[in-house]
Amino acid sequence: MDLRIFTEPQQGATYDDLLAVARRAESLGFGAFFRSDHYLGMGTEGLPGPTDAWTTLAGLARDTSTIRLGTLMTSATFRYPGPLAIAVAGVDQMSGGRVELGLGAGWFAEEHTAYGIPFPDTGERFDRLEEQLAVITGLWSTPLGERFSHDGAHYPVIDSPALPKPVQSPVPILVGGVGKKRTPALAARYASEFNLPFVDLDTTTTQFARVAQACEDAGRDPAELTWSNALVVCVGADDAEVARRAAAIGREVDELRANGVAGTPEEAVATLRRYAEAGSQRVYLQVLDLADLDHLDLIAAEVMPHV
Repeated sequence: MDLRIFTEPQQGATYDDLLAVARRAESLGFGAFFRSDHYLGMGTEGLPGPTDAWTTLAGLARDTSTIRLGTLMTSATFRYPGPLAIAVAGVDQMSGGRVELGLGAGWFAEEHTAYGIPFPDTGERFDRLEEQLAVITGLWSTPLGERFSHDGAHYPVIDSPALPKPVQSPVPILVGGVGKKRTPALAARYASEFNLPFVDLDTTTTQFARVAQACEDAGRDPAELTWSNALVVCVGADDAEVARRAAAIGREVDELRANGVAGTPEEAVATLRRYAEAGSQRVYLQVLDLADLDHLDLIAAEVMPHV
């Protein structure tokens, strides 16, 4: 199982905080460093304030050398698809081809009103997400010297030179969520990876099956997809260390054990193996205390080799 590090900078982080985590994750051999794409803290002021996901990843592209970089999930409400395609292609170039784009419909209404971003209803947000996926993949896949057009209700594109191109062809695209119809269909059509955020084993099994069926309905082999989960992580060498780390992020140990990858290394390994049995090939470990780099050391030494 591939283990990746996933951060939530809107909860309070500077660029230097994120860089320290990314560099430690890189040195320890984690598969990737991902960050959320949010503009408002949840239950906190998130001082010193939010950072833009793709601005941050551009910096990390130059300040790291091997670790993969991406978003869980960039909100389709935040950016137009053409400029987003340009930004992601640029960061992919800056990183030497290490970028992955997680793209979702957006869900957090308050961050939109706090920063003057329109927040349509759920149906329109999914319409816009679908169009964004069509435009972004269309721009990237258009051969050099040819033009791209898209006759869309929200994002019509006319005679675009479809530049610049990313280094990777294609850039991996992540689609995720527990929607029963549109989410599986979008994953089957556009995604290289399907991700489930913070769900239990039963939900994982059920939703993976829906997406696999959507792939088959679309004439695509489900084995082409990478299947992944995102789960909060809180591991300690013993119960006392687990309790200390849980307290540092304002969570209860029992709740973390029930809903995340938590406990001693042996418990964490057992949890990850259960997700692997459910079909998960990759887990994004949500690290909430970015100052606790020893946490990453412990996971790399005592959990990663056993999964």
